[in-house]
Amino acid sequence: MSKAAGVDHPAVVGKLSTLDRYLPVWIGVAMVAGLLLGRWIPGVNTVIEKVQIDGISLPIALGLLIMMYPVLAKVRYDRLDTVTGDKKLLAGSLVLNWVLGPALMFALAWLMLPDLPEYRTGLIIVGLARCIAMVIIWNDLACGDREAAAVLVAINSVFQVFMFAVLGWFYLSVLPGWLGLEQTTIDTSPWQIAKSVLIFLGIPLVAGFLSRYFGERARGRDWYDNRFIPAISPWALYGLLFTIVVLFALQGEQITSRPWDVVRIALPLLAYFALMWGGGYILGAAIGLGYERTTTLAFTAAGNNFELAIAVAIATYGATSGQALAGVVGPLIEVPVLVGLVYVSLALRKRFAAEEVSPGRESARS
Repeated sequence: MSKAAGVDHPAVVGKLSTLDRYLPVWIGVAMVAGLLLGRWIPGVNTVIEKVQIDGISLPIALGLLIMMYPVLAKVRYDRLDTVTGDKKLLAGSLVLNWVLGPALMFALAWLMLPDLPEYRTGLIIVGLARCIAMVIIWNDLACGDREAAAVLVAINSVFQVFMFAVLGWFYLSVLPGWLGLEQTTIDTSPWQIAKSVLIFLGIPLVAGFLSRYFGERARGRDWYDNRFIPAISPWALYGLLFTIVVLFALQGEQITSRPWDVVRIALPLLAYFALMWGGGYILGAAIGLGYERTTTLAFTAAGNNFELAIAVAIATYGATSGQALAGVVGPLIEVPVLVGLVYVSLALRKRFAAEEVSPGRESARS
């Protein structure tokens, strides 16, 4: 991302580059382009689906890797110990992501989709899949703490490998049984989840670390932060826009041919994003995390790993199932909502005292 305003310049949006400033426009264009491609070009979704290795979509993987690498290359890995020592941040993130998030989605799905079991199950699966990719972008656009985002995403990835199937069993079978509700199951394995984590987070994380390590050793930190980072930063948005086009092209026909179903699925998702993001912000402010880490806490709590949720839904229920459609609608709602919340975050930034921002961070931003 391009350089944001400093602490003494709260009008952050006015300092962004043209690319960043008109982000909602570019994302809107990418969403429409993807939907039209999927709707008007026969077989485009089939062609995209076939370009995969071991169940991993290469176009989506390419877009996510391009999107995440520049942001993770910006991370100051020598500062990670300041994050791992922040017990309030880590505890708050674990509670929001692994206790409150799945429980809230379960409640919203049952309250708002009691008559649509397929969509309800799909949303519960979405609630179990914590975000490990796009949240990096939203956090960076909102001037959150990059190092904290890297740590929290890594922790969520580890928990996802070990807890996704367990929580799926609990929220789809055990808890509904206790409450006298309809029960179901999911078919997934730790390896399937670990594979997603290794590809979508592991590769860009290692690449980002190696870039900073060798770049600083070869040319110095000043060159790395002020020359190299600005050169690669725009590619994060290029990767994001490419990923959005591919995601929407894959399901354009389903989304445009079932508008009322999309609306029904969208309502609990809207409530979920608002409540999780708002809860993260309130918690971060209450425990005194400061703007940057409060923002990181809120966005990591609100985001979801739709790639994983869609993959699990397709593997268990089929590509044309209602469960899969619920996962597909996720990005349709999440992308514009979280872009809007980026601007809300930037507007709230001036409410945090200047001393709450880590010294020297703004000079490291590019």
